[in-house]
Amino acid sequence: MSEKEKIVTSPNGQNQLNKPRDVKGTFIRLAHYLKPDWKILIVVVIASIISTLFNVYSPKVLGNATTSIFDSVTTNTAVNFGYLGQLVIFLIVLYILSSLFSFLQVYLMAGVSQRAVASLRKEVNNKLAKLPTRYFDQHSHGDLLSRAVNDIDNINNSFQQGLTQIITSVVTVVGIIVMMLVISPLLTIVFALTIPLSFVIIRFIFSKSQTFFKQQQKGLGKLNGHVEEMYSGHQIVKAYSYEAQSIARFDELNEDLYKVSQKAQFISGIMFPLMNFVGNLGFVFVSILGGVFVLNGSILIGNVQAFLQYSKQITQPMMQVASIANMIQNALASAERVFDLLDEEEEQKETDAPVDLDAIKGRVTFEHVSFGYEADSLLMKDIHLDIKAGQTVAVVGPTGAGKTTLINLLMRFYDLTSGRILIDGIDLKQLSREQARSLFAMVLQDTWLFHGTIRENIAYGKKETTDEAIKQAAGAAYADDFIRKLPDGYDTVLSQDATNLSHGQKQLLTIARAIISDPKILILDEATSSVDTRTELHIQKAMNRLMENRTSFIIAHRLSTIKDADLILVMNHGDIIEQGTHHQLLEQNGFYADLYFSQFEVADAN
Repeated sequence: MSEKEKIVTSPNGQNQLNKPRDVKGTFIRLAHYLKPDWKILIVVVIASIISTLFNVYSPKVLGNATTSIFDSVTTNTAVNFGYLGQLVIFLIVLYILSSLFSFLQVYLMAGVSQRAVASLRKEVNNKLAKLPTRYFDQHSHGDLLSRAVNDIDNINNSFQQGLTQIITSVVTVVGIIVMMLVISPLLTIVFALTIPLSFVIIRFIFSKSQTFFKQQQKGLGKLNGHVEEMYSGHQIVKAYSYEAQSIARFDELNEDLYKVSQKAQFISGIMFPLMNFVGNLGFVFVSILGGVFVLNGSILIGNVQAFLQYSKQITQPMMQVASIANMIQNALASAERVFDLLDEEEEQKETDAPVDLDAIKGRVTFEHVSFGYEADSLLMKDIHLDIKAGQTVAVVGPTGAGKTTLINLLMRFYDLTSGRILIDGIDLKQLSREQARSLFAMVLQDTWLFHGTIRENIAYGKKETTDEAIKQAAGAAYADDFIRKLPDGYDTVLSQDATNLSHGQKQLLTIARAIISDPKILILDEATSSVDTRTELHIQKAMNRLMENRTSFIIAHRLSTIKDADLILVMNHGDIIEQGTHHQLLEQNGFYADLYFSQFEVADAN
């Protein structure tokens, strides 16, 4: 439609890193999608634990090898290569088993996460098909796409990486601490003094970098938006010689993004040097104290080596836990947005009424119809209409007059506040929405074609049809000629947004789609306004043929196209203020006459 009769407040579609409102509730609900694979998840956890324990135990084995060599040197005895060989073989087996269990964990978790996310995507897709028109009018397309794509991707990343990494990291930290305590409780206490400092650094860095990462995402969104606008409107940019200003705006946005990204990456990047510094402090303390213990014989040198390895290894999983916690928080915030969508009220499933739709002629009656998009603000009040079957009805009026609202009510996109709309004496509410909408076909000013063949796009108007019917409909819409000239004819695949066709050709296809549906009632929204004069004549002929013996509603912007309408409804502020034929309304010299002569005063003067 060419207008919106209400103010829509749309939320920002950009996916930002927000904190979830109900962490526990969202987590439990999200875990529900993993429930079907709970047995596999147990195997994943076990595999992760085993793989991690093998990795954690390997430094201890290496320490035993070092101790054996050290003992041989200090006692001036031969090196026990047999024992060392056994340790090497044991280490190889440990590493192989660790890699196999790690592979098993990743493989199984990939299947679990993808099945869970696929289930969630299916729910979202099904939900979008069941939501009322009101919901789509109140939410921007960007917001819906963000929930259906970006937010679900965040959840997927959390499932895929977060669950396994947090298990691995926690087990690694716990395992390393246990091994440290086994080797030397005193050295463990010395090293533990540096752990609080590590947590302070992690918390500080994340709190600072997170602010800049948010600004980075915001800046990236602005830059992408500018590039998309300039690309989609490149002809207008060139026509008005706006290239220099466009480049200057890009440079400004790019510079802002560069500055904030540099800060984000710098602050995030200094975490590793700082953590290494803290780790090195612990390493120095352990080395000095461990050397003293070796000299007095209270600890083996191999155990000191293993302990030093553990002190280096424990830093990485600690950082991973902090990073994963942020990822999970982001995923839970995304999950809340998705669940908000899934919790929206749906259009109720309706049972088809026992009515012979083929017998309907197309008489439309409005009885005391009132409607408002908001309950406390009525747009239409007490509308009365009686349109005979086969009549052509034009609906005219300024922007915001209520023309689109009238059609929305006919199509049952919105339910009435009060009153009834009857089709051949049958209340529309008695019919299911699918039955009611099957009576109509719409040809809009803004064409909509999907990525598929021309044949599929025309057949979209009727669920079961034949190639012959498709070609007849295309011929009636004067589209057959240009279709046959395309490289693959009716099997030509339309690109995204059908950019490989002209606007006029796209309009012809939408008309063919309406023709093949053979509706009882036709709705036209200035369907010929975007085509050349010759094509308009062809379309007008096709429309006249299509409208024969069929009730038709035409939302008209150019009043010259509706002179022959059986009834013209003049709307303003939601009310029908005038109605009659073209000549009758001109004779009244009212609102319609003012509209008409404002469009044609120059032509009349000539």
